[in-house]
Amino acid sequence: MSEQASNANAGIDNDTNGSARVVLITGAGSGIGAALAQRLAAPDTALMLHARGADDASRQRLAQVADRCAANGARCATVFGDLAERGAAEHVVHQTLANFGALDQLVANAGHAQRQTLSALDPDTFGAAFAAMPAAFAALLKRALPALETSRRGRVVAVSSFVAHRYRADAPFAATAAAKAALESLAKTAAAELAPRGVTVNCVAPGYTRKDRGPSADNVAAWARAAEATPLGHVAEPADVAALIAFLLSGEARHITGQVIHIDGGLTLG
Repeated sequence: MSEQASNANAGIDNDTNGSARVVLITGAGSGIGAALAQRLAAPDTALMLHARGADDASRQRLAQVADRCAANGARCATVFGDLAERGAAEHVVHQTLANFGALDQLVANAGHAQRQTLSALDPDTFGAAFAAMPAAFAALLKRALPALETSRRGRVVAVSSFVAHRYRADAPFAATAAAKAALESLAKTAAAELAPRGVTVNCVAPGYTRKDRGPSADNVAAWARAAEATPLGHVAEPADVAALIAFLLSGEARHITGQVIHIDGGLTLG
């Protein structure tokens, strides 16, 4: 279950006259989430940064991201919790509202990719993938709806993956691909329902994106193969994906909704 948020800089007045926007980013302790938080960090932005917080190292990483964002003028709070657990997603949104009094934008970035064939797929793995990704997204969004609907800059971005669009027998992601496809479907449903209220909902689908932690982070051979498989000849950096998400959160993207935007170096062209 989620834990109480920690916050050294909370307490903003969020009204309708140019107040700071409040952004919730899940999975913000590393990779795309951390890069996005640091890109958005500014005096006119309040950030609720989430991580699963499974161990002390995870908690320290999120604290370091928050410190860097605060150094750029953002007001930051952190919250931990496994979004696959019942009630955790609702708690994360509740803590955002409790700390900042509003929620303008939601980035559902937390997730995972697991290689697995269909023949090896078991019910527990399949259920865990759906609990951590589409079910968590639905719970986050449902709890956040009242705040998003009253915001002048309501935005939702869900991070999907190329695995929901590129299927190869030598690189199977049975449970992850199904979960990400469901995530995209939910986002499109939300886009249709929230459009009359001026809230946009989109997905980004990264290709191979460099990791700053985890078992594959230092696997030079694996990253070389990923770059070779990508038509542009290189993998994405987390900052590349963060730049696209930041655009979708901006006023310049106010007429874009219900889309799955690929940022994969051409990986899904064929």
